[in-house]
Amino acid sequence: MHSSRDGRPDRPDDGRWRIFAVCVAAAILTVLDLSKVNVGLPSIEHSLDADAAALQLIVAAYALAYGLALVPAGRLGDIHSRKLMFVIGLAAFTATSIFCALASDAQMLVLARVLQGFAGGLLPPQVLGIIQHQFQGTERGKALGIFGAMTGIATAAGPALGGLLVEVGTPTDGWRLLFWMNVPVGAVAILLALRLLPRSDRLQRLPVSLDITGITLLAISTLALMLPLVQTTGASSDNPWRWMWLGLAAIAGVAFVLWERHYKSAGRSPAVDLELFRSTGFRNGLLVATSYLAVLPAVFLLAMLYLQDGLGLTALWAGIVAVPFAASATVTAWVSGRLVAAYGRAVVVFGLCVVGVGFVSSIVAVSFLPTDTIPWGLGATLFISGIGSGLVIAPNLTLTLSDVPINQAGVAGSVTQVGQRIGNAVGVALATSIYFAILHDARSSDREQRYDDAFVGALMVAIAGLCTALCVAIVDLRQRRGDPQE
Repeated sequence: MHSSRDGRPDRPDDGRWRIFAVCVAAAILTVLDLSKVNVGLPSIEHSLDADAAALQLIVAAYALAYGLALVPAGRLGDIHSRKLMFVIGLAAFTATSIFCALASDAQMLVLARVLQGFAGGLLPPQVLGIIQHQFQGTERGKALGIFGAMTGIATAAGPALGGLLVEVGTPTDGWRLLFWMNVPVGAVAILLALRLLPRSDRLQRLPVSLDITGITLLAISTLALMLPLVQTTGASSDNPWRWMWLGLAAIAGVAFVLWERHYKSAGRSPAVDLELFRSTGFRNGLLVATSYLAVLPAVFLLAMLYLQDGLGLTALWAGIVAVPFAASATVTAWVSGRLVAAYGRAVVVFGLCVVGVGFVSSIVAVSFLPTDTIPWGLGATLFISGIGSGLVIAPNLTLTLSDVPINQAGVAGSVTQVGQRIGNAVGVALATSIYFAILHDARSSDREQRYDDAFVGALMVAIAGLCTALCVAIVDLRQRRGDPQE
């Protein structure tokens, strides 16, 4: 492969798509752990005697750590070498996956998931930075679209893959294969990255400035927001003072914004450059992504819990119910790049509406279908949601990053991803806390009815989050139509 000194390709046939394939494969490996572990939670619960709070943390702690690592990872990639940060992140993710697989109790698994999340969070900013650096013009839009589509499909396909791995293993320890799978795949990806990625793509020669204070304030704010949700199980033992954490979340959030402004005015590089939010397209796109990615993983987690614990399906069959979503999302994501070029934000608005139709149909299916046909009904409604989802994730990513300068590619990518992952962590914590609270407080003596009520109640909260994303997308659509440059 031939490239210029700064790592930018100098001819159209220099293997950029091979570089792209390695980057996307590694990113997908970390995204899969956001969803494939969901289907293994009942197995983990029985194997490690984990309670509801531990199960929530196993999922949410990974997403939170993943999101918080994105901020310094994007900055380090812009300052130094994205290839170096990519390899370090992939190696750490592989090693911490071994730690997860060997966990002997729930507390150890939660700790391992935090470390795995930090490692996984090192990768996406490098991937987005490399893509934006290697591709220009319409090719960049195509590459970003494929990347967004593949990560969305990985999120949807994760439960099916996870169900297969759990089923292959023993009834109690099959969940360990969810993490062992990462080891050989990660090792191969490291070798390919060392061979194919450009040796240096550094765009800035800035002093190292990681803004530890800013990162810490962001972590405190997000963790304080999530803690009372994770501690809500519906039991009488729930501490009523847990909601005081929300006050700390607000204080830390305000302090974070003030500190970032001060840090930037001092001539240093903040963890989150608030100047990015001056771009209306970037700001709106980030809000859409955060709201939607708070909803989608939560819905899949709820479905996996409901299908296995409520309806008694095996992990494999529960995962298969999600396959129609992945199939339809794959098709619509494939054509979404051409559609967004022609219709812009309208594609995202339409996609969100279709997802909403699917979610509402899921409530109808659970409420009115006979028990033995509910899995089939959910498969059909998820197929509808998948059609819409393929029109949301990739087009929204393309629109969000379209006006970002290339020298801020890594930071913008990390800000986009951190918003999604924080939304993911908070969304999962909120949805599962409502699910377990309804399940615990349900008055019905019918076991199946209790699970139906818990699933429907939590899904209604997810629909509210989806409506938030839709409202922001509509506002952005109106603003773009009023902009002469659009």
